[in-house]
Amino acid sequence: MHIERVPNRKSHPTVLLRECYREDGKVKKRTLGNLTGLPDEVIEAIRVVLKGGRMIPAESAMSIKHSLPHGHVVLVHRELIKRHLPSMGGSGYFWGRKSGH
Repeated sequence: MHIERVPNRKSHPTVLLRECYREDGKVKKRTLGNLTGLPDEVIEAIRVVLKGGRMIPAESAMSIKHSLPHGHVVLVHRELIKRHLPSMGGSGYFWGRKSGH
């Protein structure tokens, strides 16, 4: 079984639950259900489970044990701006400010 998105010309794609089978040596598809009305998160959860994955609540997946302060990063970045060195931010912006200004 798998989930397939079938594009429609003037509307949203149809999301179908399908299975493949062989008949007379040819591969064919059978639609088992229409999932179009379901939220994207539910469709993705079904896709994960069909591939053998397991769904667990996000709260139990990870927890924060310790967080580090970030003030020293801001301080280093301000010094880079003062000295007109390139930004480490990649896009040239850092927290809403254009680097070098």
